[in-house]
Amino acid sequence: MNGIKRFGATLTIAAMATTALTTMAQAASHREAPWVAGAPRADNTDTYAFVSYDEASASAPVGQRKATFILNVIPGQDPDDGPNYFEFGQRLVYKISIDNDRDGVADDVVYEFNFENESRPIAGSLNFPVVYVGNPAVSILPGITSLDGDGSEGITRRQTYTVTEVRDGQRRQLFEGRKLISVPSNVGPATMPDYEDLASQGIYTDGASGVRVFAGQRAETFYIDLGAVFDTVNLRRSPPAMTAQEDQNDRVNPFGINRFSGFNVNTIAIEVPVRRITSDGLGPLQTQNPVFGMYASVDREDGTQASRLANPLINELIIDTPAKDGWNASPPENESTFQRFYQAPSIATALNLIFGLSVPSTPRPDLMSLFLKYPGQALAGQACGSPCAELLRLDVRVPPTRAENQKRLGGLAGDAAGFPNGRRPNDDVTDIAIRVVGGPDFANARVGDGVNFVKGAPGAGTSDGPGYGATAGNRLDVTVDGIAKEFPFLPTAYAGRNTRHIDCSEQRGTTCD
Repeated sequence: MNGIKRFGATLTIAAMATTALTTMAQAASHREAPWVAGAPRADNTDTYAFVSYDEASASAPVGQRKATFILNVIPGQDPDDGPNYFEFGQRLVYKISIDNDRDGVADDVVYEFNFENESRPIAGSLNFPVVYVGNPAVSILPGITSLDGDGSEGITRRQTYTVTEVRDGQRRQLFEGRKLISVPSNVGPATMPDYEDLASQGIYTDGASGVRVFAGQRAETFYIDLGAVFDTVNLRRSPPAMTAQEDQNDRVNPFGINRFSGFNVNTIAIEVPVRRITSDGLGPLQTQNPVFGMYASVDREDGTQASRLANPLINELIIDTPAKDGWNASPPENESTFQRFYQAPSIATALNLIFGLSVPSTPRPDLMSLFLKYPGQALAGQACGSPCAELLRLDVRVPPTRAENQKRLGGLAGDAAGFPNGRRPNDDVTDIAIRVVGGPDFANARVGDGVNFVKGAPGAGTSDGPGYGATAGNRLDVTVDGIAKEFPFLPTAYAGRNTRHIDCSEQRGTTCD
């Protein structure tokens, strides 16, 4: 509870302290709107923003900390879906946009990622009808061990990208003169004998700015019983759903089935020194304004916005279906157009009808205060007022919690560095969402989907010390419950050759009930 009170004081939202429920949650935005469901490369599935919690950043003073922003696209990647695997959109612009002056317009610092495809025919007369080629039986192509140069011959189609920083309208290309290569999909051990080492080569550091980037495939860390939730919230237990012990255990899935277990996602991760995104640019940290707002978006070639994502619960569970595509195309600072959905969310009515538990009465100013306002910014009565912007907000004064000590329920469990102070990859946003939208009765009954952590994440339990991406032979350190401890803070992608999804009706699968 101390963590919740501390964060509540930081954000100066009194209602958060009184109910412990208005620390409103997010859920991932997989296929959340009609248009983007048919355009997976533009489908921004999850957005994360957090103070980096690796060894160097976790122990650093505020002014030396770094913030990590992650944009995921292309949901539900089955690792063995070849021969054309998963690429970023060549005619799309992927953007991380930051508001550092509290005006609700996230145009103060913007990072843009542009991808370009490159065909790389195999030397000589040897050709294959697949994108990635490697097998010990083929002497001239024994396997892909490098993203470039010797060992990369088997990558017959490759993506490179650029990173542009836009600061107050002034554009500057980072990593100038360097070739940034997107890490390809994890095909299997014959084609890519040491995929983790190959992926570590895709971490790039810009010496001039201190910015680190990664683009490529990673394991999906969002966990949810998707089948139960979207079968009109047909959860596999009725309230009270979890015992107190089950609810507090972040390393056991009590009863749910994780739809994304064993699946991958395409990730863009960027780590930036906190000083670089303060309101005065590169100068001293502005401690009087330590709360940033951000969102991730994908733009089409003509400059129109295809999708956006800050608090992904918004479009998935707050915005009603007829308005979803329009919401995706609008900028966050125009959220007053959609304030009716916050004032009276339809999902709360549905939860009441399904479970028979009471829900908070409307209107819901608590939702608008948390999602659409900075600390101290008042509503205009029951309306949003101005500014009114839907952004994911991060207070960099709150010290990061090391991976081993993170609580899946974030602020609700006293972990002030977790949700809703930004969002980390393993925060259990599904359970928080259900309880917050449902209200105190849902929290008291510990309603949730029964999936509490990422089971079986690649590399879980690995801890060989710092050095992933910098020291040869080092593995990515991952906790036993699937939290990657080092940049890019998502586990290594599952391999196509070695992955099998087990349905609940199959032998050794979980039960369907």
